[in-house]
Amino acid sequence: MSQPNATDSRLLTEAVTRLRRSLRASIRTDYPWETLPMAQVELLQVLAEHSPARVGDLAARQRLAVSTVSGLIGQMINAGLVARAVDPADRRASVVTLTEQGSEQLAAWTRAHERRLESALGSLDEPDRAAVRAALPALFRVAEFLEERGE
Repeated sequence: MSQPNATDSRLLTEAVTRLRRSLRASIRTDYPWETLPMAQVELLQVLAEHSPARVGDLAARQRLAVSTVSGLIGQMINAGLVARAVDPADRRASVVTLTEQGSEQLAAWTRAHERRLESALGSLDEPDRAAVRAALPALFRVAEFLEERGE
């Protein structure tokens, strides 16, 4: 297997950065981003996959300080997006769970992004759409590699 060169890494970094920036900017017309900051979206996404979770575990997954995640969780509890409960495995600790409202907010945010991406993908010709589809498994493997290595 050949090693990727620096240009591959640089171009992928540029593409991911531009895509995230473009999505953040364009989503403001469909979804009021001020009501759900990206840091909270990312915590909701993690909780949707791994709930209930301790604050320390969430911090480790997101590679953030426990105090940062604790502050975000406090804001999200006040907004009704998550709830704190006693950890059944250790009654001295607490866990955070996604509330129905949090799940609904995350679903609305996701739908708004999907609409934007469907529009963008629809603007491509079929060979480009096929190339994007073909690249998705490899992109997921790159993400999994980075998650596993903690990079």
